Amino acid sequence: MTRTRIAVVGAGYIGLAHIGAARSSPTCALCAVVDPSPAGAAAAAQAGVPHHASLDALLANDRPDGVVVATPNALHVPQALRCLEAELPVLVEKPIAPTLAEGERLVRAVEARNARVLVGHHRAHSPIMAKAREVVASGVLGRLVAIEGSAMFCKPDRYFADGPWRREPGGGPILLNMIHEVHNLRMLGGDIVAVQAIASRAVRGFPVEDTVAIALRFAGGALGTFLLSDTAACGRSWEQTSRENPAYATCEDEDCYVIAGTDGSLSVPTMRIRTYARPEDRSWWKPFEAGVVDLVRDDPIRLQMEHFGAVVRGEVAPIVTARDGLENLRITEAIVEAARTGRLVDTAPRADGAIR
Repeated sequence: MTRTRIAVVGAGYIGLAHIGAARSSPTCALCAVVDPSPAGAAAAAQAGVPHHASLDALLANDRPDGVVVATPNALHVPQALRCLEAELPVLVEKPIAPTLAEGERLVRAVEARNARVLVGHHRAHSPIMAKAREVVASGVLGRLVAIEGSAMFCKPDRYFADGPWRREPGGGPILLNMIHEVHNLRMLGGDIVAVQAIASRAVRGFPVEDTVAIALRFAGGALGTFLLSDTAACGRSWEQTSRENPAYATCEDEDCYVIAGTDGSLSVPTMRIRTYARPEDRSWWKPFEAGVVDLVRDDPIRLQMEHFGAVVRGEVAPIVTARDGLENLRITEAIVEAARTGRLVDTAPRADGAIR
């Protein structure tokens, strides 16, 4: 089998993860690294592939089969559009754009061209999330009632010293971290049609928030709550519970989501499930049947690369579309607005499917 040639644009933290995934893939092959920095040249040399200082230089010298855009947020849209102009499939890292207006521009271009674009919400490729969605869809939990979630973790002081911009508006956990959670919540509960939020900066005292309490309404009628904090000494976050990224300490006994239905509940990612033996006789006076849902863990970045290769080859459609990426950004910005104004923000998708 001829492996699918993938170029990675951007050699930062997530770019290096994509480079590693392409190099180890049985179906894809890293063919180039694009980054003007010395780190980009070093990454290319280590991988034994050509280095280019710009996307235009790549396209002028060596056309790949597909491109991963893993550059700073402000470059996502112009670089993705350049790939579309070259009729190349592209994986664009999240967020799809730094602003909704730019994201809408990209989505229109993608849909007008019927382009093959995958957005890098890598948790969509997590076997844990796939199994949780399977349990919800099976109906064993009954009608979905509520989702409780958390991303409570502690960023060290050096995180802010190394990047002083993270102390300012736009650098807080809503815009940096919550977009991951929004996609997970949408996968578990469906469309989010309204949000409310209260934000605090009481601990760090920076101009940007450090802790946020969020309320959500899902299209099916379920409600959700979410606690977000980057200053909490707590292990209830996806990174610290999923065991999918070895860079983070692990809290194997903690969960970051609880999905509750009328007949049972599922805790994720421990996958502990509780259901009533006789749903017609459900009551808090009755005992649960308790168990653990079996799953096989795997690296979602690796699985995402395999999926992208299949997208490039035209074998499958992207499981996270440009419109999905735009919706995640829209919900995240609505949480910012709700925290700023103290008002309930309507986030229901338009009935005609048009971009809001």
